[in-house]
Amino acid sequence: MFSKGQLIFGLIFAIVFIILMVWSYRKDVKLHRLYYKKVWIVALGIFLAVSLFATITFWLH
Repeated sequence: MFSKGQLIFGLIFAIVFIILMVWSYRKDVKLHRLYYKKVWIVALGIFLAVSLFATITFWLH
């Protein structure tokens, strides 16, 4: 399916991408703690809205 060069490129790309993402997160962890304290409330609201929509949809059918 893939050539050897494509597999090597994909592997190197994935490793570098993961390293950069971890480095970026570590750099901004203090800001995340400061600005995203109550993000769980938003996640809960989205979960409840989707659950309510799914319940109403299945109930009506």
